[in-house]
Amino acid sequence: MFSVIFPGQGSQLVGMGKEFFEKYDLVKRLFKEADNALGFDISKIILEGPKEKLDLTVNTQPAIFLISFSIYKLITQEFKKDLTKAKYFAGHSLGEYSALSAAGYLDFSDTLKLLRIRGDAMQNSVPNGEGGMVAVLGSTVLEIEKILSENNMNTNIEIANDNSEGQLVLSGRNFDLDILIKILKSKRIKNLKLPVSAPFHCRLMSKATEIMRKEIDKLYFKDSKNKLISNVTAEEIPDKNELKKLLIYQIESRVKWRESVINMIDKGVNHFIEIGPGKVLSGLVKRINKNVKINTINNESDIKDLNI
Repeated sequence: MFSVIFPGQGSQLVGMGKEFFEKYDLVKRLFKEADNALGFDISKIILEGPKEKLDLTVNTQPAIFLISFSIYKLITQEFKKDLTKAKYFAGHSLGEYSALSAAGYLDFSDTLKLLRIRGDAMQNSVPNGEGGMVAVLGSTVLEIEKILSENNMNTNIEIANDNSEGQLVLSGRNFDLDILIKILKSKRIKNLKLPVSAPFHCRLMSKATEIMRKEIDKLYFKDSKNKLISNVTAEEIPDKNELKKLLIYQIESRVKWRESVINMIDKGVNHFIEIGPGKVLSGLVKRINKNVKINTINNESDIKDLNI
C-alpha cells in the first residue's frame, strides 16, 4: 500500500516546475488559473523569481501548492496513474493543503486563495523580526521538553515540528530562543537558527488562527473517499467537518510528522510518493524507517519510473 505526501514551506526554488510548464498545456492552464484566482502573476514569480519575492511566506505557500497540485494532476490525467488508490494523503504543514485539495476536499482556486491568506496571516501574526525558529538535531522530544520545563520556557518556546528521529524544530520569541541556544550548546545539543521571519506552529500564531477560522468557515469543503492524515493528531481525519476544525488548530499546533509516518506504516503503508518541489519529506521518511519504498516526483522521468 502507498501514501501520497506533499512538502511544506522551505522546498521552494525559482524555476520549479518549469519543465512541466513548458511541455504540458495542463500545467499552463493551472498556472493561468492561479494567476487569475490570486489577481497577480504568481507564475512569473515561480518561473523567474526573484528568490526574495518567492521566499515571502505570502507567495511561498500558494506557489508550492500550485507546483504540487500541477504535478499531481499530470500524474493522474496525462500519465493515467491512479493515485486515488492511495491508502492515505498527507502533507507537512502547508503540504496538508496540497493533500486535501488533491484528495478532492477543496477546489483548486479556493485552496490557492486560502493559502495566500494563510501565508499573510502567519507572516503578520508577530511583528517582523520578533519571532523565529530553531532546528534541533540529535535529540528527542522528551529531552527537549524536559529542558524547556526546567528553564521555565515551556510557555514561551514550543516544539513546532516533530519531523523525524533526531530532528525537531522549536518556535518562540527571538530573545527566548537566543537563551535556549546557549543552553543547548552547553549540553552539546546541535542546533541551527532557521532563516524564517516568524515563529510558526506555536501560540504566537493566535492572530493567524482567528483569521483562518473565519476564512475556513466561509468555504465549502466536499466529501471524498480519499483518507487524510492530520498534522495535529497524526491520525486519520474522519470527515470534512473535523478536517475544517483541524486546519484551524494546525496553525498553532505541533506538526506531528514523525508520528504521522509511523502511524501510516503501522496501518500497512510500505511505499511513500512525495509530490512537489524538493525531496525533504523523502529524507525524513527514510530517517523514520529505512525499509519503506520512496518515490520523489520532481520531473517527467520520475513520473515514468513510478510503479503503483
